[in-house]
Amino acid sequence: MDIKQLKFLVALDETRHFGQAAARCHVTQPTLSMRLRQLEDELGLELVHRGQRFEGFSAEGERILAWARSLLAAQDGLLAEAAACRGQLVGTLRLGVVPLTGFDPMRLVSLFAERHPGLRFQLHALSSEQVLERLARNQLDLGLSYLDRLDREHFASLELAETRMGLLYCANHWRFDSPSLRWEQLADLALGLLSTGMHFRQSIDHSFRARGLKPQVRLETDAVHQLTQAVSAGLCCSIMPLPTDGQTMIGNLRLLPIEDAHTLAPLGLILRRGGPSSPLAQACFDEARDWLNKPR
Repeated sequence: MDIKQLKFLVALDETRHFGQAAARCHVTQPTLSMRLRQLEDELGLELVHRGQRFEGFSAEGERILAWARSLLAAQDGLLAEAAACRGQLVGTLRLGVVPLTGFDPMRLVSLFAERHPGLRFQLHALSSEQVLERLARNQLDLGLSYLDRLDREHFASLELAETRMGLLYCANHWRFDSPSLRWEQLADLALGLLSTGMHFRQSIDHSFRARGLKPQVRLETDAVHQLTQAVSAGLCCSIMPLPTDGQTMIGNLRLLPIEDAHTLAPLGLILRRGGPSSPLAQACFDEARDWLNKPR
């Protein structure tokens, strides 16, 4: 058994496709398949269900996958620890980010990049549940998500901001004369919203329900850019976070504050507790804490 076989196994889990996993690992598909069979022979277990194509992992394969991720994380941690001993912070920081937040994640990425030029970054757009799940499975280093229902025993967090909401509309198609809107004024508008189940959408639905209102949802999607495209086309308006920098105009798009409109929980930076710990994740988490505690 060697570390490459474990990388092949994890790549197959992430791509769910032999050819894509092989391409990600810069080997041929026959080589990847052969090395995985060698791993199965060594362990005496069938890890992968095979047919004409990839058909999933066996129950034993899922258990071995968890160990493979832990061992790869331990290797990354060892290399990061060695770099830290040399006064460097290197590697790839994997950050999971929920869509539609009032806090710009690039503020943190820029902070880390400025202090550690050797760092690389992977950003993944995920639901709040997916962020916690991938943190727990060691598939992310840090998460930028909402802090409700957070298991404090298994996750550490830093509160970043409360996310307030505004109505996004296109000035070519809609006009509003007041400096802010009430939820009652939104109830009859054609709205485009994030898919049901996402935290930001849950907060919107809660605000309507609390006032006995039912929104007129014309479009639902899990892609933010599709919402903005629909708004630009005049198909609907949408409800978006108010940016912390106060920017409320982008071209013909306008963002009008909604009174008493905020998410059900504050946004925070989340770190998994417990081993194998990531020196890279811990160092960035500590730097974010120092940055937040600085007087502004």
